[in-house]
Amino acid sequence: MQRDFKKINGDFVDLSEHTKNIISSNPDCEIHVGSDSQNYKNQTTYSVVVAYRLGTNGVHYIYHKVKVEKIKDRWTKLLKEAELSIEVAEWLTSTVGVDVQIDMDFNENENFYSNRLVQLAKGWANSLGYKVNIKPNIQIATKAADFQCR
Repeated sequence: MQRDFKKINGDFVDLSEHTKNIISSNPDCEIHVGSDSQNYKNQTTYSVVVAYRLGTNGVHYIYHKVKVEKIKDRWTKLLKEAELSIEVAEWLTSTVGVDVQIDMDFNENENFYSNRLVQLAKGWANSLGYKVNIKPNIQIATKAADFQCR
């Protein structure tokens, strides 16, 4: 997986080395991966975040952002968010050997369109062994991804 991750100050970091450094200085940290997307004019921007929850000392995150030709179909756009999060989680798990939770920007409430993907996306990630967080539950990484998309 070749992705350029950045800190919020704009500095590029190596995902593997950065994660190892965070874990060595914060062995009890939780790692959350999440994605979000936004459509602007003729493009869709995806942001993938790896968030490190540092116990009671807050959260540190890094992100990767990519712009693609506009995806008008909501199902396809949202499923790509799940795919990107799972891809990064799989890479972290196999390369660094860490436990990862996946935050999905999908809602349990049936009144929201994203509810249509909950069973599919959550089942996909669960089948790979990941704990999945969806709305209204904890959303550490997707909140940061939303911020980076804007």
